[in-house]
Amino acid sequence: MSRTDDLRSSVGPLWEKTVFHPFVTELGDGTLRAAVFRTYFEQDHLFLKSWIALMCAGIAKAPDFDGARPLAAFVHLALGGEEGLFQEYFREEGMTHDQVRRLKHLPTGLAYCTYLDKIAHEGSYYDIITALLGIEWPYLDWGKWLVGQGKSPGNKYYQTWIDIHAGPDLEGFVTWMRRTLDEANIPDVSGLEEVFGAVLRYEYLFWEMAYKGEEWPR
Repeated sequence: MSRTDDLRSSVGPLWEKTVFHPFVTELGDGTLRAAVFRTYFEQDHLFLKSWIALMCAGIAKAPDFDGARPLAAFVHLALGGEEGLFQEYFREEGMTHDQVRRLKHLPTGLAYCTYLDKIAHEGSYYDIITALLGIEWPYLDWGKWLVGQGKSPGNKYYQTWIDIHAGPDLEGFVTWMRRTLDEANIPDVSGLEEVFGAVLRYEYLFWEMAYKGEEWPR
């Protein structure tokens, strides 16, 4: 197996629990409650800021321009498409720009973003690529699974979210990240396994946060 296959195997059943979470299956069926999706979308919008910081750190720490260029291209793609979808959704939900600006992290979202900020500041280039792979690879997996199942949820935002994550742009980015890690000279991969495992745990908890609900203690 390749190094990235080993990374995926290292998280065990957590991969399936994340990819086939009830949030995902109900998103595909069109039965996901609107309030759950709204919580998720608000928190994911906040998450996008840390994701961009992680991407930019990867660009800065890349060993050469070839290692930076795909990251820069994918950031541009996200800012040109995905972020616009957030803004469209918030407008249709009747949220003002100020209300969007004042969105607050829930506990899991804050913990996840804090972890990614730590990787961005302290991690190596390959730590960052590993973290990004842990974020994007399961999304590609569930997106392609839903499309393969012929799912058509009948909700514009649910369908667009599936299409984005099953599409060729994400697949190409994941393929590049896997190849980058598989071909790199990394004598000790234990640190990468730690990063990949932590990200997968947070990805699962992010679904749980939105699906089951979460509040700060009062």
